Amino acid sequence: MRSKLSKKKRPAIVPSTLLRKLGHRDGDPLDYKLEGGRIIVTPKRKSKRKFKARIIKDPVTGYPVLSAGPDAPILTSAEVAEILADFP
Repeated sequence: MRSKLSKKKRPAIVPSTLLRKLGHRDGDPLDYKLEGGRIIVTPKRKSKRKFKARIIKDPVTGYPVLSAGPDAPILTSAEVAEILADFP
């Protein structure tokens, strides 16, 4: 994939498809360094989410519920709030 440097010399935009494949989210910090004539972009920290939460219809009540799958860890209130922040 290619990108162009803007006229104002602002950092190039990393395609969202690449960021999603790496598990990065909006607001994740990135470190930049120059190495052998190349610019190396490295995430400062990885996203905490290792599972994909989704909203499903509860088969018993019919109400929408948050499901992270049968093997998902128990979530804290902060983690639930983070997941729901991405919900449209």
